[in-house]
Amino acid sequence: MEVTDNDAITIRFVIEHQLAAFQKDDAQGAFAFASPAIQAQFGTPENFIQMVKISYPAVYRPRSVFFEEITTIQGNITQPVLVLAPDGVPLRALYFMEKQPDSTWRINGCFVVSVEGKKI
Repeated sequence: MEVTDNDAITIRFVIEHQLAAFQKDDAQGAFAFASPAIQAQFGTPENFIQMVKISYPAVYRPRSVFFEEITTIQGNITQPVLVLAPDGVPLRALYFMEKQPDSTWRINGCFVVSVEGKKI
C-alpha cells in the first residue's frame, strides 16, 4: 500500500494525539486512537492505559519525540518514532498503523526497540 502525503500527516496526527492523551492520563482519548483489534484485546480504556504505563514507559511519558520516515515492516505501514525514555535512554517506537474502512488511521500495535546511543 502506498502512503500519500496526507496519510503521513494523518498518521503523525494520530500518534501525537495519543501521546498527548497519555501525558494527561486520558485513557479514553488514548484508547480512541487504537485499532478495533487493539480495543478488543484490552476491552477498556483503563486496561489499555495501565498496560502502556507498565510495559511502555518510554511511550507513556517520553522526554522527547522525533518522527522518522514512514516505512513498511512485514507488510505493515510503520511510523518509526525516536523517543527519549524518562530515564534518558533513546529508543525507537515502531507504530504499526492500520487504515480503517472509513479511511481513518488507527494504531494497530507499537514495538519499542533499542537505538545505538548513550544515556542522556
